[in-house]
Amino acid sequence: MNRKGIILAGGEGTRLYPLTKDTSKQLLPINNKPMIYYPLSLLILGGIEEVLIITTPRDSKEFKNLLGDGKQWNLSISYETQSKPNGIAQAFLIAEKWLKGSSSVLVLGDNLFFGQGLPKLIKNIFLRNDGATIFLNNVDDPERYGVVDLDEKKEIIDIIEKPKKFVSNWAVTGMYCFDNNAPLYVKDLKPSSRGELEITDLNKIYLDKKNLSAEFLDQGFTWLDMGTHESLIKAANFVKMIETQKGIRIADLNNLQDY
Repeated sequence: MNRKGIILAGGEGTRLYPLTKDTSKQLLPINNKPMIYYPLSLLILGGIEEVLIITTPRDSKEFKNLLGDGKQWNLSISYETQSKPNGIAQAFLIAEKWLKGSSSVLVLGDNLFFGQGLPKLIKNIFLRNDGATIFLNNVDDPERYGVVDLDEKKEIIDIIEKPKKFVSNWAVTGMYCFDNNAPLYVKDLKPSSRGELEITDLNKIYLDKKNLSAEFLDQGFTWLDMGTHESLIKAANFVKMIETQKGIRIADLNNLQDY
């Protein structure tokens, strides 16, 4: 597979203070595993063999101590740092040399995905080499997310970041697949009013080129953004429920199960 995986595990985690005052939120426990195990396990199940972890300079040593070089899981793990949280799309500028022209999948380090058949689904998508793919989930509070405007054929018309008026309930999740043009396109982006290179703007470039696909993670799939105190508890309870009721060990990197 000519696709590499990137996990963005930077940021200051201010919504989780004081838990994150001196550690990364992606190192916090979710039930019985560190948060970062969940996106990392998804990449492994999808067939990714080379992974770049992007952290803050402060937290880099802790991640290296936890994950090492990845050989224990038949992976190659590398590390880079993001000195300031200047936007999700900045990950591709940081990763450009490491990618060496490969296509990529970027997963946010505080996202949890689960659903029967999900590994097979993403593995098939990862095998594509052209264009971009975003993963959509139906949410009750679309005003908190980037959401897609769809036509009657469920094709994407536009992507709106935190819309003030209702557009749809389909939110763009924290997993993105891009071909090898992503770093080149990011170089043409201008910072938003927040001073960040927005992933929505990168997705819109692919949309304008009619080269953006969407996968709808509807009923049967769970997506959790673990960036608040409430969502930490929700994620831990969800993992405990799945492992207890279904007997599936989620994100157990030493005994990784397909599902």
